[in-house]
Amino acid sequence: MADKIERSEAEWREHLGEERYRILRQAGTEAAFSGELLNNKGDGAYVCGACGEPLFASRTKFESGSGWPSFTAPVAGEAVEEITDRSHGMTRTEVRCAKCEGHLGHVFPDGPGPTGLRYCINSASLDFAPGDESAKGEPAASGERR
Repeated sequence: MADKIERSEAEWREHLGEERYRILRQAGTEAAFSGELLNNKGDGAYVCGACGEPLFASRTKFESGSGWPSFTAPVAGEAVEEITDRSHGMTRTEVRCAKCEGHLGHVFPDGPGPTGLRYCINSASLDFAPGDESAKGEPAASGERR
């Protein structure tokens, strides 16, 4: 992964627009079942909506019924960071882009094999690159957490 991207909050707001800024920079959440990538079945890469870093391969996407795109694992390497989130009176694991620190969503231990994880990600945090080979590497090993 390349060096981290650093911008002022004003620069991020201008770059992302209001809705993406709210989600990626202020840890917001889009309404369930509203994201444009929820039902995407295309083959390709899901990349960070803020910086374009490859995050998830389409082959790791599955239908979780949660209302947000869900993946079993990020791409190999250090694509995402996981941080303890104690907001809203609960403890969860927040997922951020390792390159720009944009909020993506949360990871839960109730996904299918082989990892048993469900990376529940906001559509607004992602862009889809159809046919892009850049995120088709092997996902993280079973049970490996970042």
